[in-house]
Amino acid sequence: MAAAIRAGELSPVEVAAHYLDRIERLNPQVGAYTTVTAELAVERARLAEKQVREAADPRDLPPLHGVPIPVKDLNMVRGVRMTFGSKVFDELSGFADDNVVLLLREAGSVLLGKTATPEFGLPCYTENALGPPARTPWDLSRSAGGSSGGAAAAVAAGLAPVAQGSDGGGSIRIPSSVCGLFGIKPTRGRVSQGPIVPDLFGLSANGPIARTVRDAAALLDVMARPMPGDLYLAPPLAAGETFLGHADRPPGRLRIARSREPAVAGAEVHPDCVAAYEEAGLLLEELGHEVVELPSLLGPELVPHFVLLWGVMATLTPVPAESEHLLQPLTRWLRERGHAVTAPQLFQAHAALQAALRTAFPVMNGFDAILHPTLAQPPAPIGYFHDQEPEENFERQMRFTPFCAAYNISGQPAVNVPLHWNADGLPIGVMLAGRLGGEGTLISLAAQLEEARPWIDRKPPIWDE
Repeated sequence: MAAAIRAGELSPVEVAAHYLDRIERLNPQVGAYTTVTAELAVERARLAEKQVREAADPRDLPPLHGVPIPVKDLNMVRGVRMTFGSKVFDELSGFADDNVVLLLREAGSVLLGKTATPEFGLPCYTENALGPPARTPWDLSRSAGGSSGGAAAAVAAGLAPVAQGSDGGGSIRIPSSVCGLFGIKPTRGRVSQGPIVPDLFGLSANGPIARTVRDAAALLDVMARPMPGDLYLAPPLAAGETFLGHADRPPGRLRIARSREPAVAGAEVHPDCVAAYEEAGLLLEELGHEVVELPSLLGPELVPHFVLLWGVMATLTPVPAESEHLLQPLTRWLRERGHAVTAPQLFQAHAALQAALRTAFPVMNGFDAILHPTLAQPPAPIGYFHDQEPEENFERQMRFTPFCAAYNISGQPAVNVPLHWNADGLPIGVMLAGRLGGEGTLISLAAQLEEARPWIDRKPPIWDE
């Protein structure tokens, strides 16, 4: 799309109008957007079109010039409504641009709006008190996942070509899996979290959600720039190296470990998720890679430490005392747990996780990639989590997604690859994790898988509406 716009083959105004029309018609069904910035999108699209006409050499225009891209409603855009998925902030307007928003604008993108997220991005599904649930376009009775559920629903339903998301415990990979998309959680520190949101625990990362590996790689290229004040910095790319370049480069023969042993006690991996995992392993071997079993490393003993951090994270968003009653039951429950944590307990949890990683990294670094199921179950029905009491809600979430959070703890990059659909036509993703700084290898490997088992022609029925 960007290439066609630069060549004058596509009009940014017509492209924006296409997506705005689809959003107006279909967003009530899929719940992808909390806020639509139609006037701003048209204004920026007109400017983009004018710049194409006046450019001495259109090839010098920014890499995503005129391409519409939405921003998740956990990220602030100056002058645009900002809710954090919560009634508490229903009337808040952004007073600054997050760094990732600034970089997307510098890349020439056109803002379509803010995509739906659950309250403070805490759950793995996207249902809140602000609007309809985010639904996977493959089955509108089922959740689009979370917390980047609105972003994934938008891309899968054709309401955006690509989207920005964020991932603190699987929040890019989960919705990418249930919506049949390719999503990247980058290495810790690859994409800036600033300037508003603190990255104290280093669990969360901004990243791309797309229909193809190349689109995701192109979006990551414009998002991945260190900014002043960032607490973490990922290993830099070599001079002239790009993530898009890796998408066009064969990975060579890789040594890949695999495991479908869930890190959450009591979690059972559904046969559909096992089938997707086994098929992916066989395909990797067919492509010439060595596939071996991963020793048990980051197991159930670490889950309580992560849960403790998650509760503390829930307290970081300031909520006035008079607005506490507006919070969702799950959010209140998590915040109560977080406020009960003492400083020594918090540091002990960090120390326990660090000790486990010091044992695990020498083993994991012996592999170029690690294969897991992305989720333990197929896409969940709307209300499966949200309609439960908080404790049962959270327990169901942990059993649903027992593989993702380990790589938020470690900071390693991880991707969802949409290789499998079950007998009911629902997408079932597989996850590949890499070494710290190893996004390029994952992108190259995923592109090879995409070429071997293309998924671009798989579209949900709503695509043609």
